[in-house]
Amino acid sequence: MPKLPKLPKLPNPEQIPGIFDRMTKGIDYASQLVEIVGMGVDKVADALGTEDGPPAATKERPLTRASPQTEPSTQPETPARALESQKAGRLAATVTETLPQETPTDQIATACVPCAIGHFAGAAKLLNEAIRFRDEGIGSNQVLDDIAGAIGELNAMERVDLTPERLQQTPEWQRAIAEESLGESRKLRHRLEGISSMEEIEKAAADTESYYKKLNRQWYKGRFSHLGAGKAEAIAQRVGKK
Repeated sequence: MPKLPKLPKLPNPEQIPGIFDRMTKGIDYASQLVEIVGMGVDKVADALGTEDGPPAATKERPLTRASPQTEPSTQPETPARALESQKAGRLAATVTETLPQETPTDQIATACVPCAIGHFAGAAKLLNEAIRFRDEGIGSNQVLDDIAGAIGELNAMERVDLTPERLQQTPEWQRAIAEESLGESRKLRHRLEGISSMEEIEKAAADTESYYKKLNRQWYKGRFSHLGAGKAEAIAQRVGKK
């Protein structure tokens, strides 16, 4: 029969308190070592950080004896983590210094005359599309949808692109064009909201088509005159080549 290994000798019950006391002292000693290593890591990180600037002031932490029932409240940083934190702080400071501070004037956009031209063109195309369904009558779903789409174009122009706040920030020569287009938009929108026959839709479509072409020419002529002859000629030649 094989021999069984001998079991370890159990300690005397009277020695157990002494064993626990030695374990407690060992844990206390290990806690102090961790504390010392953490202070050393902080000093290494400060020394490495002197390449980009003076080392950060470190506060000496007194050694504290932690009881075995509680865990240390802070964990020591590794050198890599300390360097990463320093770089992140320097980057945030650099970004804050380089980004320009916005003023209330910068945050307000100017009135968009080319946007207004686009909305008038969109409304004209929708009304022309409605005329294609004249045989179905003004009660046709297609005709009604086209009228609603044209009104939507005008509403967007008045409430987004040509608001009073934007008009205030617009150069004088553009503002005159923008205010004129705003008035025309309101008149056309009221016409469409009270439309009652296909003949009225046809007349509104023709008027809208004519006005958006006039507005487009007025805008580009004013823009070229304020660019100067040289720039206007260069743009004209570039467009002509295309």
